Amino acid sequence: MRERILVSACLLGQPVRYDGQSKGILSDWLSTLGAEGRTLAFCPEVAGGLPTPRPPAERQGELVVTQSGLDVTAEFDHGAELALRLCQSQGIRFALLKEGSPSCGSGRIYNGRFEGVSVAGEGKTTALLRRHGIAVFSEDQLPELASALTLATTAST
Repeated sequence: MRERILVSACLLGQPVRYDGQSKGILSDWLSTLGAEGRTLAFCPEVAGGLPTPRPPAERQGELVVTQSGLDVTAEFDHGAELALRLCQSQGIRFALLKEGSPSCGSGRIYNGRFEGVSVAGEGKTTALLRRHGIAVFSEDQLPELASALTLATTAST
């Protein structure tokens, strides 16, 4: 079985970030997976109903708010739910998500005070996916993701 992975759309070069930009990464390995049809681009913030561009938002506990104080938690939660449903419907067990994002951060997020300071934590989508057994990696963990995919493929044969 050839594992598919959910990938933050911004990492695949799609301009869906809050600032209307992408954070595309250069990786021959990831490009090969894409060419094989094994990557599925997804932006939980856009899927949850937020526009591009949009005001930056940060987690404040369970809430996600913009710098002006607008509560966008419902949109972030909705996007996370849609990501989970997509993974479950497609049998996806692995995700490659954008580090630092209030949706997709897997090891660090911003501190919620709009100071540009990151702290240990995870985004809303990452947290939900992990609670349902989906392994989440950041763009800084491509070798670990490659190893996990290899192990999963080996185990299923």
